[in-house]
Amino acid sequence: MTEAALRSQFLSLHLIETLAAVLPVRDENGQPKTLVFGGVERHMITSQARRRAERVHARNRANAGRGALKGRSMGLRTREWALLAGRELETAHGWEKERALTTARAVMEASGLKFGDPKKRTVANLTKVLVFAPSDAAERIAGHIAGHADEVEEWCVAYLDAQAKIRAQAEAAQKARRGARKKAASPPDSEGAEETTEAETAASVSLPPLPRPTRDAVLLALAPRDAVDIALYGRFLAEIPDSPNVDGAVQTGHAFTVHEAEQIEDFYAAADDAKLDRKRDALSFLDAADDAGAGMTGYQSLISGTFYRHAVLDRAQLRVNLRVAGMDEREAEIAASEAEQEFVNSFIEAFPEAKKNSTASTGSLPALVLAFEGERPYNYASAFQRAVDEGPGGEGPAGPAAVRRLLRHHTFVDHRREDLRTARVLTYDPEIDQLLRELELPGSPAVVELAEDLIR
Repeated sequence: MTEAALRSQFLSLHLIETLAAVLPVRDENGQPKTLVFGGVERHMITSQARRRAERVHARNRANAGRGALKGRSMGLRTREWALLAGRELETAHGWEKERALTTARAVMEASGLKFGDPKKRTVANLTKVLVFAPSDAAERIAGHIAGHADEVEEWCVAYLDAQAKIRAQAEAAQKARRGARKKAASPPDSEGAEETTEAETAASVSLPPLPRPTRDAVLLALAPRDAVDIALYGRFLAEIPDSPNVDGAVQTGHAFTVHEAEQIEDFYAAADDAKLDRKRDALSFLDAADDAGAGMTGYQSLISGTFYRHAVLDRAQLRVNLRVAGMDEREAEIAASEAEQEFVNSFIEAFPEAKKNSTASTGSLPALVLAFEGERPYNYASAFQRAVDEGPGGEGPAGPAAVRRLLRHHTFVDHRREDLRTARVLTYDPEIDQLLRELELPGSPAVVELAEDLIR
């Protein structure tokens, strides 16, 4: 029996980390995100922010030839696939810029992707949704277009001509409706008018279908294929029904503070270099007084706290995703093992990069990482439903208090669940390391010193 066969389906990761004066995520008003849990407000770092940070961290390492996934195909999530394919046609195949972009956009639009308003230059060549696809998708699409240039361009001319006729007829129909309403003095009701008039004209003018080989080439280029991060984190693309979606193998929870929210409004003043230089060179105190005051001032919200966060890797789903991508059983097993190592590494090291230069938040390391296997996912958020009290007579500093709670909670659950196995902990905090030596919990997890040892 292989080592993989002996492993449980789910790898659960739990982490305690302390952050000071940071703002990793914020809401639409620029304020820290919060949730109410256990009757008190907590600060929150959303799972979406965490997942993106971890995914990009793993991708960048792989593309740079580092980490367990070095040399593996990775994905890219963007709205700019038409721009990328057009640039590839221009640089690699010698097409004129406008011709390349127009053709790439038309081909991808006819494949089922929706694009922004053609009258707005900033979004005209961007897809309406982010598309997560292998990073070489644009290169593949451009290669097919260049290899079938005559057929594709003949279709493209007919497609763009039909589009122009549909728009012209839709605009004429809208204009006629406005005139009729004006004459009848009826209140305008323009909502959905453009869609209705375009639908009405579709009967008289139809768009020529994209040649089947070209559409197949686009769908294959955008398909998840062997991109390991897509197999890990999944993707959903509703706009093209026959383009496969992927159920991600990683489940991520929102991180939240183990204590009540702590927030400050930080007043800042920024200096104007030119004004200060002029003030320094002033010939009289009156000249200097004219340049008094800061260049600009403002406020920013910052948070501090000890966070609990949690993620799960479904090993079975990961292997299914890799097999569906075309890997044989042996290759899928190797890739899954590498992906698991990189997932653990990213869970520990990656951090959302908002305000990273002004807060140095990305340099944080966790106080504790707990990893164990089981036949189902295990979330230990309930260990912190009662907020940690750091005040006099309370539990003391939140970091050590959270570690004690988490480990006690785990050992308690471990004694009542037969499927939990191979629990290990890792710390980057010398105080927590000493605490782990002093804790006398029956069946305490083994302490390791390297991230890769958490899953060995």
